[in-house]
Amino acid sequence: MKRTDDYEQRRAHLANLTDEQLKERFWQLAEQLTQPLLDMGYEYTSPAVERSVLLRMGFSSIEAKAIVDGCMEHSLMEHGAGNVVYKLAKTNNMQIREAGLALCSGKLWSDAEKLFKEA
Repeated sequence: MKRTDDYEQRRAHLANLTDEQLKERFWQLAEQLTQPLLDMGYEYTSPAVERSVLLRMGFSSIEAKAIVDGCMEHSLMEHGAGNVVYKLAKTNNMQIREAGLALCSGKLWSDAEKLFKEA
C-alpha cells in the first residue's frame, strides 16, 4: 500500500538534522507556542486572580470581593488589586490590612485613583 500524503515533502527540511538538533528545534517551537500564553499571564488579570491575591494577603473572601469590585469600578484593575492596596498603604503610612479595610468601606478610593493616575 502506498502513502498518498505529502509526508516526505513536509519533512524534507528536517531530514538532515541530528537527534540533538531535532530536540533543540522542538524546544524552540514549544517556546514559540507558549510565549504568548506567558505574556498574557503577565499583562492581563481577572477578578478571580485578584481576589486570590487578596486572600493570600489576609483578607476574607467578602473583603477581597469588595476591594476587587471597587478596583473595577474605579478602573484600577490593570494595576492589580493587591498592588493597589499595598501602594495605598505605603503611601499613607498604614498597615496593609487597614488600607484594604478602608477600601472595603468605600474610603480612600480617590487617593488610590490619584496614586495610579499620576504613575
